[in-house]
Amino acid sequence: MRVVVVGATGNAGTSLLHELADEPAVESVVGVARRLPRLELAKTEWTTADIIADDLVPLFRGADAVVHLAWAIQPSRNLAKLHGTNVFGSERLFRAVADANVPSLVYASSVGAYSPGPKDRFVDESWPTQGTPTSFYARHKAEVERRLDRFEKEHPDRRVVRLRPGLIFKSEAATGIRRLFAGPFLPSPLVRPGRIPLVPGIPNLRFQAVHSRDVGRAYRLALIKGVHGPFNIAAEPVLDPPTMAKTLGARVLPLSAPVARALASTSWHLRLQPTPPGWLDMGLSVPLMNVTRARKELGWTSEFGADEALRELLEGMSDGSGAETPPLDAATTGPFRVRELLTRVGACG
Repeated sequence: MRVVVVGATGNAGTSLLHELADEPAVESVVGVARRLPRLELAKTEWTTADIIADDLVPLFRGADAVVHLAWAIQPSRNLAKLHGTNVFGSERLFRAVADANVPSLVYASSVGAYSPGPKDRFVDESWPTQGTPTSFYARHKAEVERRLDRFEKEHPDRRVVRLRPGLIFKSEAATGIRRLFAGPFLPSPLVRPGRIPLVPGIPNLRFQAVHSRDVGRAYRLALIKGVHGPFNIAAEPVLDPPTMAKTLGARVLPLSAPVARALASTSWHLRLQPTPPGWLDMGLSVPLMNVTRARKELGWTSEFGADEALRELLEGMSDGSGAETPPLDAATTGPFRVRELLTRVGACG
């Protein structure tokens, strides 16, 4: 099997490449990214391409499967650019898969694609995917799901798999995640578990997470098994304020959702951090996912707990951990995080 992984240098992509390096069914892998990494892995050859500008058909021709992981989180203050990459870029990639006659497509959807849902029970993959209206990330994920619906109708001979994971954590992605979501002013040494005194006790703050290595394994299984359709991917336990406080050795500070949103909005508008308040809205509204289908049809179970993944992420942030790819490399921030400051905290990619 020859596999092309688009967006191969990010959090999930690097974990998938490590999985494919040891997979006997996979003979070769093409890792596609906008910038070449220093990372070297067995079976993987690297090439550069931009999904919104370059011809992807030659890259895909002769592949048995394409995995679409490319997605933009920043610049959060330029929604037109984000929509171009996330939605238009995905549409171009789907067309290239069809034009190159690739038989299988695996797409990185997300829990964020789901419409608001329950926090006291788990939903399966049939839950509506209309996203959270105030979150650009959720809107884009939902819109791409609709375009993928159309792709499946127009190309019923193609095998299409959608993975919908919760939040994805690992230590090697810590610097990249901190850069994307917290920005340059976060005092990283203070986020180590045991040094965080308080966790915000926001009502309905219940969400799911999963270790990146478990996500990489889910993508590998989706490639080598003849499955199709959507799969929820998440680990236990559900992360809520009491669980996070126990994991981090902190106390819960009661905080109303309107106050939390006002704080998120004010800090974003003041350019103190790059994450708009729609991310909080999404976290408070997305349903909890049932992963029974992944267990039965993929044979997937999580090896890491969600609390372990969270603890590892925060320890990685404290240590400045990274990997040898541009999105994850600690060196990408520049000395004293000067390169992040030059982006005007969410204004530039």
